[in-house]
Amino acid sequence: MAAKRTADRILDTEPEMGRRAFLGRVAGLTGVAVGVATGGYLAYGTEPIREVEEAAVRFKDFRVAPDPLHPVMAVVRGSRVPAMLREAVDRLGGISRFIARNDRVLLKPNVGWDRQPEQGANTGPELVEAMVRLCREAGARSVWVTDVSLNDPRRCFARSGIEAATQSGGGAVRIPGREDFIATDMGGKVLKVWPVARFFHEVDKVINLPIVKHHSLSGCTLSMKNWYGVIGGQRNRLHQAIHDSIVDLAAAVRPTLTVMDAVRVLKRNGPTGGNPADVFRAETLIASLDEVALASFSLGFLELTPEAVPFLALAEARGLGRVAWRALNVSQTQVG
Repeated sequence: MAAKRTADRILDTEPEMGRRAFLGRVAGLTGVAVGVATGGYLAYGTEPIREVEEAAVRFKDFRVAPDPLHPVMAVVRGSRVPAMLREAVDRLGGISRFIARNDRVLLKPNVGWDRQPEQGANTGPELVEAMVRLCREAGARSVWVTDVSLNDPRRCFARSGIEAATQSGGGAVRIPGREDFIATDMGGKVLKVWPVARFFHEVDKVINLPIVKHHSLSGCTLSMKNWYGVIGGQRNRLHQAIHDSIVDLAAAVRPTLTVMDAVRVLKRNGPTGGNPADVFRAETLIASLDEVALASFSLGFLELTPEAVPFLALAEARGLGRVAWRALNVSQTQVG
């Protein structure tokens, strides 16, 4: 019963209200200092994030040990997402390589926008459900799904289909409330101490589930850019140095596994999208332990080159991965 009450508190942090009242309340909640619990579902505040001389936690390293017997990246094309995901994970060594019995697992899809799946702005619910089921199959004690949404999170999780997909797979949605952020030392060049959703500090494994889409400022939203949904505070301030910020985030959060959703690709008018005509179906999933290589590979869906995306070279210089994905052991296959 206590666990249920806790879950209810997390899922019911904001009562129903009109759009204008909601935005006004969010604006008041999000302008907070890093040293205190942070609120604000839109992740934009009116006060700067202050660096304070107080203890701040750091992220765990969620990675698994390298294994030269398996590819670094698996590309799977097909029409059935659950079969595609299983094939991709199996190519990398199987789900038991990544998830052990009784692990507490956190999935981080892109759920930033109040959009439906056909609009391509959020990770597809099919992938989220399939990954929840796969983790449960491996014996995970719990599988949480979270994101710090930019629009009203209730609408984002509902209209994206991710709330229903999570529940169908046997997982639980965790929407950060105003008391669910922890001051975290990001150790970056741009990101120092920032508020991070506490769920990332309460699990054993983290799986990144980004989507391939255009972004009007950074050029693209891919594996590393998806980590913007870890933090609260004034995320818009990071746009002044967006490429360095993306690399700082990728250096701070080292996931267990990343699976890129290229089933639907938003080719234009990202990151919010809105027009289904901007979306094309590539029917592809890419799983990898190298987020730089994964992002570099995924540029092909957007007709971009690595030279057009500065954060890739910056990430490689920081030792986060390889831009030249063709030099790595990559498996490519088709499933029915």
